[in-house]
Amino acid sequence: MQHSAAKQFKVAILGATGLVGQQFISILEQRNFPVAELKLLASDRSAGGRLAFRGTEILVEEASAHSFENTEIALFSAGSDISRYFAPIAARQGAVVIDNSAAFRMDSRVPLVVPEINPEDIKKHSGIIANPNCSTIQMVVALWPLHKLNPIKRIVVTTFQSVSGTGKAAVTELENQTRLVLENREVIPHVYPHQIAFNVLPEIDVFLDNDYTREEWKMIEETRKIMHAPDIAVSATCTRVPVFGSHSEAVNVEFTEPVSPDDARRILASSPGVKILDEPSVSLYPQPVSATGTDDVYVGRIRRDVSVSNGLVMWVVSDNIRKGAALNAIQIAEVMVRQGWVARSEEDNQP
Repeated sequence: MQHSAAKQFKVAILGATGLVGQQFISILEQRNFPVAELKLLASDRSAGGRLAFRGTEILVEEASAHSFENTEIALFSAGSDISRYFAPIAARQGAVVIDNSAAFRMDSRVPLVVPEINPEDIKKHSGIIANPNCSTIQMVVALWPLHKLNPIKRIVVTTFQSVSGTGKAAVTELENQTRLVLENREVIPHVYPHQIAFNVLPEIDVFLDNDYTREEWKMIEETRKIMHAPDIAVSATCTRVPVFGSHSEAVNVEFTEPVSPDDARRILASSPGVKILDEPSVSLYPQPVSATGTDDVYVGRIRRDVSVSNGLVMWVVSDNIRKGAALNAIQIAEVMVRQGWVARSEEDNQP
């Protein structure tokens, strides 16, 4: 995206040294976001190093209560507890926080935004905007264009989520465990409750009283909030798979009216942020290895759900660190800048 040479913005990144934080930096540069000044913030453990941006090296500073003075846009990816502490501080100091954690997603005062779906919600912000969960984002980007024409009644989704969603330590753990298994040596898990190499774990985040995991419940609640569709029935099973990057999802969707796979392909092929890869005769379908490092949500294996009337099944893959996190947040910032919504809608309504 090219931006005019008009106003430039003072931007801060909290969690700059993490997987998502580093993607923030590279995407701001790739998309030529109007950055007047970039401040990189991290924990005391990660501060002190330097990261490159537009040919210069920027010192990573330890985040403090004064870090956000004079900041206009703050991109957060540092976990819910840190967001709950720093986001209201940054908002009071005049920044608009776009937060990647789950801390504010279901707060009624905080917009939860996927720009292809509900960009108008951005202008209702009062200093904090929530970025949805990675697995929710890719699913709703694929479903929204169909839902607009033929309202969705029910979604059943099973996710196959890569270890990068857990962070750097999990990526290293998969590398190390793979080596140990191939060498026939003992594996002792640290990041996950069980071995992840050559295994599948149907447990992401903590188990709730209803035996769903928090990750599964996020998909249910966030889908309804983003799509402004409180009555959609959603059930999710979220699994962690031994894949380094990009999440995959098998999605069964029941619509109000009949819909053919061909119609769905035609609609999605012209939808923003979606690419169709669907030619079974030549084994063409979305795969995590080819989605990683790209911006789109890929959809394939579109077919009738023969178990239900008005149903379709599809396979949805996207890079969870890019579209599922950093890119979506920067797209929110781009809409804010383009529409002039960086200023508050309600100055005193901060969470």
